[in-house]
This record gives sequence, C-alpha cells and structure tokens, in this order.
Amino acid sequence: MTAFVICAGLLVVAVVAIVLRPLWRAPRAAPPAGARSAANLAIFRDQLAELERERSAGTLSEADFAQAKTELQRRLLDEVDPAQALADTGGPAPGVASAPAGSERKTALALLLVLPLAAAAGYAVLGNPRALDPLARQANPAPEQVAEMVNNLARRLQKNPDDARGWLMLARSYKVLERYTEAAEAYGRAAVLVDADANLLADYAEVLSAASGGSLRGKPSELLERALKLDPDAPQALLLAGAAARERHDFAAAASYWTRLLAQVEADSADGQALAGAIAQVRELAQAAGGSAARSAIDRSKAISGEVTLSGKLAGKAAPQDVLFVFARPEDGSRMPLAATRATVADLPLRFSFDDSMALAGGRKLSDFKAVHVEARIVKAGQAQASPGDLFGALSGVRPGSRDLRLLIDQVQP
Repeated sequence: MTAFVICAGLLVVAVVAIVLRPLWRAPRAAPPAGARSAANLAIFRDQLAELERERSAGTLSEADFAQAKTELQRRLLDEVDPAQALADTGGPAPGVASAPAGSERKTALALLLVLPLAAAAGYAVLGNPRALDPLARQANPAPEQVAEMVNNLARRLQKNPDDARGWLMLARSYKVLERYTEAAEAYGRAAVLVDADANLLADYAEVLSAASGGSLRGKPSELLERALKLDPDAPQALLLAGAAARERHDFAAAASYWTRLLAQVEADSADGQALAGAIAQVRELAQAAGGSAARSAIDRSKAISGEVTLSGKLAGKAAPQDVLFVFARPEDGSRMPLAATRATVADLPLRFSFDDSMALAGGRKLSDFKAVHVEARIVKAGQAQASPGDLFGALSGVRPGSRDLRLLIDQVQP
C-alpha cells in the first residue's frame, strides 16, 4: 500500500509541475505593437523614393509609376494593422485590455489544489480503495488452486525428501484438505521434528485416528503416551488421551486425563462446560461398570497382546491407505468378534491388545473362553467381511492371557 501511494503521489506532482510551469513563470514582455508597423512604413518610403528616382531618370513611365505606387499602397494596407498604427502614435488599441500580471499565478495555485483533490476523488469513485488493504488483497483461492499448490509441494518434496519442515507443512495441508492417509504419511516423513514435539505427536495421532475411521487404538495411543511424556500438560494430547481411554472403556483414566485438561480451561467457557459434562459422564460410566480392584486385575490377566506384520511377498499387493482389521473371535466358528481394532497398512507393524473392556455391548468376553481365534485382515472392499483379494493371517487356539503374539499376514483370500 505504501509503495502505491508514493508512486501515485509522484505522478500527481509530475503532472502538476508540467501544467503549472508555463503559468507560474513571469510573463514575457510583448514586443512593441508599433515596431512592425514602423518597419513596414520605412520600407514603403524607401521603395516609393526608388520609384520616384526611376521616374525622374526617365527609366519609368508615368503610367508604370502610378501602377507601382498603387501596388505599394495596397501591400502597405494589408501588412499594417490600423490599431497598431494608432498604438504607434501613443496608446493602446481601443477594446484591447492587458491581463493582470498575477492572474496566471492565481490560476496556478488553484490548479495546485484542485488536481490532487480531483485525482483522489476520482480514485475513490472509480477505483478500488479496499485493494490498498493488504488483508483485503488476500483473496480466498479456489479449492482447485489450493489442491494444486499442495500437489506442487508434494512433488518438490519427492525431489528433496530430507526436508522435514516441508513434510510437516505438507502434512498440515493434507489435514486441512481432509486427506488423512496422506497427512499421516507426511507426518511420518517429518519424524525428526514430530518426535520432539508433544503437540505434533498429538496432531499425528489425531490424523492417524481420522485415517482409520476415528479409532485411537494402536499407534495413535502410543503417540499420545509419548506426547504426554514430553509434556504432561499438552492440551491436545490430554484431550485425545481421554478419548482413547474412553474408547477402551477405561473410564477412570478418561476422567483423569480430562480433569487435568479442565484445569487449563476457563470453567465458565463453552469448552469448560462441555469438558466438565464429559468428565461427569465418564465418572458415571466408571461407577456403573462396577467390580472390585481384584476383579479388574483378573480381567487384565486375560488380555491378549501381540504384533501384526505383513509378509514381504505380499507387500506389493497392499497400499498404505488400505484398511486393516485385527480381531479376536470364538474358536467355535462364531463370526461375532469378542474384540477388534481398526488401522491402515501404513500403521504396520501394528501392536494390538485385547481385553474384556473391549467386549461389544451385549456380547461375551475373552475371559469366557479357553481359546480364541485371532485374525488380521487387509480388506479391499473397506468392510470387515471377507471378500476375494483380501490379505489375511490368523492364529488359532490362542489362550486368553497370551502375550507377544506374532501374527503374520501371508495369505490371499480366494
């Protein structure tokens, strides 16, 4: 804006200087009105005297002398202004008035004020004054333009894969565009920055959750644990950690995380009131769950945990954004899962843990069975049901309480 105003001002000054220069300069004295008339009369007299000498010498006849004299008189009348002749004799011609000496300068001063004001008024009416505001000039780009800028950044980073800050910028851009799987991949490429920042770890966990259908189980929960080790009071990490605890039915832990967050929020604000309501709800759920501490210890002793990996021979058949389901179901052939988690191929290798707290509403628990069937499936249709082309691996006869299982996805659904 400043540069525009300076340039416009200089242009106005230049125009004013050009227009006013001839008006401001002192008026030049006009040549004497009778000077030219006197010169013409002197020439006439000389030519007439020359004609008379030629007549006296006999070289010019009387008739030719009269004709030449008449011609001289006519030319003199054409060239000599009677008003100038009168001025030559002592005064100005009638009806001719000279302009006052200061009138030109008065006109110049008037133009000096009028021109800039007229220019400003013209721009205000015909121009776009809002364009001088830097914020007003920041027009909202079309979604197609935003997507193209993000794609250009992605192409540039493919040529410079070590630019961690660039990957971080790309991850945030993908998140805004709701391209969560790509955002998660970009966060992974910026690990050198993400791993040292609690807020970035929490953001990474949120993106992974969105990419896997909203679940915070598995890697998102691991990221949140790391974030809270770096900063126990990180607001986003506390919020998501509470949500993860509620998802696995650990209502007491959810209440603890959110109570710590509530201390950082104004209690009377909309956020504070919503958070207080969520805390009250999970506390009620914790009380409704009932059971003694001993009962909880027994239930946890029946948990099943392990790690899922993908066979190298099938790696080319899976894309990072493909959905991965890991679940446990009864050995008796029932398809109803006792516990399940959802992730993506990008999360592999994936740690999982199943316990009674993950039982579906109205369903049976892991601890009710002597052995269960644990399966990991990469689905091509996006649904948990088996379909041709799915990649899967399974373990049968798994006893509740088994730890550190190794579940390999090495088969293709016919």
